[in-house]
Amino acid sequence: MIVEEGPRDRIVAAALRLLEEGGPDAVSTRAVSAAAGVQAPTIYRLFGDKQGLLDAVATQGFASYLAGKTAREPTDDPVRDLRDGWDQHVELGLAHPALYRLMYAGSVPDSPAAAAAVGVLGKHIGRIAEAGRLRVPEARAVALVRAVGEGTTLTLLGTPEEQRDPELATAAREAVIAAITTDAPALPDPGPVPAAAALRAALPEVDALSPAELGVLREWLDRITSAP
Repeated sequence: MIVEEGPRDRIVAAALRLLEEGGPDAVSTRAVSAAAGVQAPTIYRLFGDKQGLLDAVATQGFASYLAGKTAREPTDDPVRDLRDGWDQHVELGLAHPALYRLMYAGSVPDSPAAAAAVGVLGKHIGRIAEAGRLRVPEARAVALVRAVGEGTTLTLLGTPEEQRDPELATAAREAVIAAITTDAPALPDPGPVPAAAALRAALPEVDALSPAELGVLREWLDRITSAP
């Protein structure tokens, strides 16, 4: 059965095509309405203004990115999975520069799709913590990966293609991984920080403690993993 697209889907798809071909300036109300086969008032009614339309395009970009992320089956090596996720992120930016800039350098409001994409990264970091290989708090690890990954990709996009350092993304990736993970799976005596991070990651599965007790334990573990 063929499902016919509604006007909202046609408008977002048309705006995305125009964005990819000519950047944000190409996404005019006149051009989008002609490409989508709708009247301009329909765009205003559904999206409010051009920025509302661009926000919808960015949200669709996050949804597509999330679909690609969740389609990959995790391996038994969570650090390798983090590397693969990093590479996929950079590839998205290089393949779709205008969309990537809109998603990560524009003023896009929070959306469920964007939050879910961050959640996928959080799960990668959580698996590393569960394996006893995380040397910093989970929240800091997520923030570092996001800051360096997005910054590296935007730097590459801002550099003429013939002048780009082909090893920049790999070097940045390995620097972050070295900063947040241990070099090998935890040994029987991994030290307090990886052990605390592993226990902190496993707390959602603990049912022998009350919520108050879990809160106290979580605070103690956070203090251990945050210590210099």
